[in-house]
Order: sequence, then structure tokens, then C-alpha cells
Amino acid sequence: MSGLSGKGKNPATVPHGNGEFIWLTKMKMLMKLTILASCTFPSGQAFDAQKLRSDFHLVLRSRRVREVPLRVEFAKPAAKPLCQDSTQPSTEAGLESRPEANISNIEDSLKEERLYLTTEGGEQGRLPVLILSLKGNKHQRRPAVVFLHGTGSSKESFCPLLKAYASRGYVAVAIDSRYHGERAHSATAYQEALISAWKTGKTMPFIYDTVWDLIKLADYLTQREDIDISRIGITGISLGGMHAWFAAFAEKRYAVVVPMIGVQGFQWAIDNDKWQARVDSIKPVFEVASEDLGKSAIDKEVVKKVWDRIAPGLASKFDSPYTIPTIAPRPLLILNGAEDPRCPIGGLKIPESNARQAYGEFHRLNNFKLIAEPGIAHQITPYMTKEASDWFDRFFKA
Repeated sequence: MSGLSGKGKNPATVPHGNGEFIWLTKMKMLMKLTILASCTFPSGQAFDAQKLRSDFHLVLRSRRVREVPLRVEFAKPAAKPLCQDSTQPSTEAGLESRPEANISNIEDSLKEERLYLTTEGGEQGRLPVLILSLKGNKHQRRPAVVFLHGTGSSKESFCPLLKAYASRGYVAVAIDSRYHGERAHSATAYQEALISAWKTGKTMPFIYDTVWDLIKLADYLTQREDIDISRIGITGISLGGMHAWFAAFAEKRYAVVVPMIGVQGFQWAIDNDKWQARVDSIKPVFEVASEDLGKSAIDKEVVKKVWDRIAPGLASKFDSPYTIPTIAPRPLLILNGAEDPRCPIGGLKIPESNARQAYGEFHRLNNFKLIAEPGIAHQITPYMTKEASDWFDRFFKA
């Protein structure tokens, strides 16, 4: 907080006038941070944001193959990224309202970069990145938005949206999540990785490993001369929405956050017998676990054990009632379908209540919004795409 006094003095040593006002203002800010760092929500749940984030980083580090320095390698376009699951929500209909600037010959105005980041040792530690931006002064710092695909898809699925955002002055970024796109060796790579994680407990391909990549991606993006490091946003669809949620929880450098059809209550779903649709989206691992546990069918005990094994804390201390509020006071827009069986709206009541209290502590209630679009299941709509775009523009371009 240095530099707020305006004259290079320590505000604590200036007892009168403007210095006293600044000192009091800083003390109030510190008090708010302290209150939020350790408090109890109306639901009776204790909350310590700093400790929770620290605990999550320890979990992420516990299953790294080998930590290595971040390296950048330029790449060629992928010949044909693997699409693994056509039952996942399509982005095509939702991108109909993509917000594109009125630029003639837009293709000639854009610069495409493809590269790999080494985020850890091992085969999956090579992160494919696609970046689109307007040609021009590379030293002009612009806002950036990271786009994260859903299960079975790839970074290329976001090309129309990347072009639209880039045309409006954003540095638009997309990656392949673990065992997807260029990181998939077969059409069943992701499902095989989930089963392996259940069997061995050595990796965390469901959400967590990609969040590690996104922390390293933030390291890279903040080193670029064309990106304003205070204006880096993140969004995603379905699995990508979960990645955006957890990356924002783990990494404060993601300044504006828009998870789409991804935020849910994992423990709530187990307690309220609403886990079936989420389980069906990655069913093979639960079928294997059920057999390993001597069960004749998948039940809530199997579901709980799988989550605890492949993503420790997902259905307990790192669930949405605890991690969503840690994003405060950064702008957060949650976009879901009101009829989404994979992200039941009932499971968002406590996270929403806790988030509102957290944002209220910062007097930033306008920085939080949850929209459950009526009549919509697990799909992206033009309305959601437009709301996401408006949210980024509101905080990055106002």
C-alpha cells in the first residue's frame, strides 16, 4: 500500500491533515481484509481465505511430476486436435452473439501465436497455448482474457470467440486442458487419465492439474509486454468453467472472472441425491470405482470416494461455499442454466449467500452477480456470451 500518501512519507508518521485521513483509510482496508480472512458466514461455516488458498496450493504441489522452471517454445498449428466426446455442450450456438468489432479484413488485422509452456516435468507438463491479438504496437499494454474449453473439446473450439475479442483490443488466449486437444494421445485419453488417477492417486486430471497450468500461464502472461498485468480475465465453459473458478481461487492475478455452466456444489449434490448428471459426464471412472469398492451400482458413497481420491477436498473444504467467496473483491459473474442437472441451482444457494457477504465486506456488492438463465439446461446461449462480454468490458474498458 506504499505510495498512497502522495509525498513519499509513511502515512503512520503523519498525524494531521491529509496524512491522517490516508492512514485511517489504510487501517480500514486492513481491517476489512482481516475480517474477511477469518469470519463465519450466516450458514455457520468458518472461513479463512488465506489459509484455504495456501492449503489448496499444497494439494496442487503434492502430485507434481517434477517442478521445473517455466519455459516457452514456439509451435506450429495443430494438424487435427482430438475431439473426445460429442455429447458435451456445443459452443457454436452460444457464439452466435459473439461481440466482434466492425473491422474490414479482420483476418489480416490479427496476429496469431502458438506456443508451448513447460509447466512441470513429464508429458502432460507441456501446455499448448493459442493467442490472438490485433497487429500493431507490441508494447501497448492491453487487457487479456483466457478462454477454457469443456470436456472432450480443445482450444480451437474457441477460435470464433478469440477473433471477436481480439478484434476489440483484447489479447485473447486459449489452452488445451490436461489430456485434451494436443495433449490427448487418443480419443479416450481423458477418461483413461481419470481412471488412472483413481487407481494410483498420482495425478489430478479432474480440474486440479489444469489449475496448476493456469497458475503457470499467469506467470507467462504477466511477463508479456503487450498485456496489462492488472487486467487479465478468465472464463470457461462446463469443465472450463470449473477451471476458471478454481484458477481464480488459487491465483489472484486473474482479475475478472466469468465461469459458465461450471460452478456447482459437489457435497450438496451428494447430500441431496443430485449427483447423477455430473457423474454421467465422466462415468467410466465411477464404474471402475464402484467395481473396486465391491458395489453393484454407483451410489453416493462411490461418488464421495472418487472425488476425494481424484480431487482431494473438492466435495469438502474446497467446495463452492468456501472457494467462491475467496474471489472477492475481484469482479465475478457466474452464468448457469436454471435447469442444469450437472450444476443444480439448489447447490448454489449457500455459495451465493457466502459470496454476497464476502463482497459486502469490501463494499463491492456490484462486483458479484449470479445469473441462472430460465429454461436452460447444460448449454451455452447467446445471452450468456453477451453477458460475459459485457462483464469484461465493464471492468476492463470502462
